[in-house]
Amino acid sequence: MKRIFILLSFVSFLALSSCSKKDSNPVQTIRIGGLFSITGNWSTLGKASREAMNIALEDVNAYMESRGAHFIFSTVNYDTRLDTTDAKAAIQSGFTNNDIRIFIGPQSSAELSAVRAYANDNNILVISQGSTASSLAIADDAIFRYCPGDGPEGGAISRSMYSAGKRVVITLARNDAGNIGLQHSVNSTFAALGGQVDSISPYAVNLTNYATLLAQVKTKIQQYSTSLGADKVAVYIASFDECADMFAQAASDPVFSTVNWYGGDGVVQSAVLLSNTAARDFVVATEFYAPNFGLPAQPHPDLAAVSSAIRTRSGVEADAYALSVYDAMWVIALTIANYPDVLNDFTKFKTEFSNQSEQYFGITGPALLNNNGDRAIGSFDYWGVVNENGSYQWKVVGKSP
Repeated sequence: MKRIFILLSFVSFLALSSCSKKDSNPVQTIRIGGLFSITGNWSTLGKASREAMNIALEDVNAYMESRGAHFIFSTVNYDTRLDTTDAKAAIQSGFTNNDIRIFIGPQSSAELSAVRAYANDNNILVISQGSTASSLAIADDAIFRYCPGDGPEGGAISRSMYSAGKRVVITLARNDAGNIGLQHSVNSTFAALGGQVDSISPYAVNLTNYATLLAQVKTKIQQYSTSLGADKVAVYIASFDECADMFAQAASDPVFSTVNWYGGDGVVQSAVLLSNTAARDFVVATEFYAPNFGLPAQPHPDLAAVSSAIRTRSGVEADAYALSVYDAMWVIALTIANYPDVLNDFTKFKTEFSNQSEQYFGITGPALLNNNGDRAIGSFDYWGVVNENGSYQWKVVGKSP
């Protein structure tokens, strides 16, 4: 693959300008850890994120070498399986065994919540590409998030449902911080728009038989369809890959497909759903779509090349969450390049990382952060499953208003 060098606007590289390849100073290796779900739930994002990190590593090191830097980066990836216990064990292992003080990931809010205290206690910089829970929007901690939170996402899908003529939404969510946050955001925003919300209590993360849950949903669909008409009723679900089993069970009852279904970002590009024929047919029949952090309307010049490389290596079409891993790697590198002393001053590291993000325009657009260290701006792409000549694929089917 031809090396890709991201546009480095606003970057002075004063720390590098006096260096040359002939310097005798030893080269320092800085390790960055990756906390990604490779074999567990939401593994599509995990696999794409891992390759985005690997590609960025190659590009960053090539650039630093060309500048005569006295350091290079290496990465160590850990499979968290989207499990909070595994995520915490991984960050502890990376810190104690490999002296890793910078991690990208984990991708879910539940995992991020599990590692937050350890990161704070040990001055470990953590940049999540997928966590959206508003409960983790905390100023001055060790956590940064390179995606918009549940407030903007829930607001976007709520406005879209309301604009589509929906006047009542039945909401359900997996019982974890990120998905509950999305459910709450949809509940509050849809109600503020003038719609009616009927919220079902979150279901257990280890639930496999959805008969009881679906019975509740069915009763509500029938109730509101009778009083308002099915065209004014929607079902919203915030979940991960497990929704494939739920949809497959729902597919056997025609009542469920009489209304439109919508979802949260955790299901977008789910390979598990595509491989489940009944679930796949259900989302097509219900015109299901879900928002995902969107890319800029004007694509970055390196987008096509980076996306193609990720797709080739991972087999997954890279979305903005995965691509933000590529951007995060660059911002980490540029921060250290400009201010090498941040490696010994964690407070300054957090400040300069935030400042560098503010100056950076990458594959995913401006990386501006708010006071809580979360992505300050961003639009959403709507993803759905489409049948193209007998081939079912996840495709962008619209954008947020």
